[in-house]
Amino acid sequence: MPEPFKNFFNLPLIEKMGALLVNAYPAFDKQRFATLATKDFEELELKQRSNQIRDALVATLPHDIAVAGPILIATLGEQSPIDGGTTKEQSDGLSGFAIMPMADFVAEIGIDDLKTSFAVLEELTKRFSAEFAVRPFIIAAPENAMSHFANWANSENAHVRRLASEGCRPLLPWGLRLQQFVKDPTPILPILEALKDDPTEYVRRSVANNLNDIAKNQPELVAQIAKEWLEGASKNRQRLVRHACRTLIKNGHQLTLKALGYAQLKAEFLAFKLKTDIVKLGSSLTFEFTLKNTTGQPQPIILDYAIHFQKANGSLSPKVFKLKTSTIKPNEILKVEKVHMIKLITTRTFYPGDHRIEILANGKSLGSLPFILEI
Repeated sequence: MPEPFKNFFNLPLIEKMGALLVNAYPAFDKQRFATLATKDFEELELKQRSNQIRDALVATLPHDIAVAGPILIATLGEQSPIDGGTTKEQSDGLSGFAIMPMADFVAEIGIDDLKTSFAVLEELTKRFSAEFAVRPFIIAAPENAMSHFANWANSENAHVRRLASEGCRPLLPWGLRLQQFVKDPTPILPILEALKDDPTEYVRRSVANNLNDIAKNQPELVAQIAKEWLEGASKNRQRLVRHACRTLIKNGHQLTLKALGYAQLKAEFLAFKLKTDIVKLGSSLTFEFTLKNTTGQPQPIILDYAIHFQKANGSLSPKVFKLKTSTIKPNEILKVEKVHMIKLITTRTFYPGDHRIEILANGKSLGSLPFILEI
């Protein structure tokens, strides 16, 4: 059985943090720090443990970021790799998840000294992303913060460049929502523009995720950006744009699909049928259909299917699933068969009764069929 995620924060890590902090700041009370940091530790989940360690740092370190910042930096290990290894703890110095409460500590005591705090966070993010800790500064002083982000976007360090994008995502999962950027993402756009052709996938993926956040409230803006960025785009930028538009593609947003080169499909939709129209929970829904290109031209195609699940009140709510992305050749007949398992999952409550499956091509419905789910 895999180790619980929360155990990234454990007693050996607390002891290591205490020892390194004493080396950097001899007046540090590592015993008090350890006692406060590990109180009822087993009962706490990962973020709760991180917050408790942050509070222990607040209780035991100086509250002047100009003093505390160099102490934190003195405890750091080598920079993390950019291949997904930022969560790993190193043998010498602090890195990985140990940085999370340290970055939150900076936001807690340094909110009134953005310049000094950002200098510290710039070093911390090279060992574990400070994307959560920068967000209170954006809310408190957006223009000042975004000026620093613009500088970070030009950093030689990929971790810092990624922070310039990831830290200002409007809807960063588990982070403070940047409501001002949900309403008006204009201040973010120069950052993304500067990073759209970054040499590392690590940074480009963050740019795509930032745009995907923006797309959820400003779809036309992202469709326009996609159109502009795809002109003369490299393969890397094409992948970035497609990933950035994933929500809009799934939603069948026509301006976005047009920007990506997907026009309304000209084809015959034939022989759509289900293996059975009664499906038991825990078994599969099997469907098939045929598409015939009715033109003498190749047509790029995104095929999806939506299962309209019944809700508690009896209404139906669609969930879209990817099926196939391809180009249908001139006069080609494309036969598609799919098996979809309908099984218990923690993120959905199933209700028995009428359901529906719908086939979508380039965001447009081709047709749908009813089925009954038995529980």
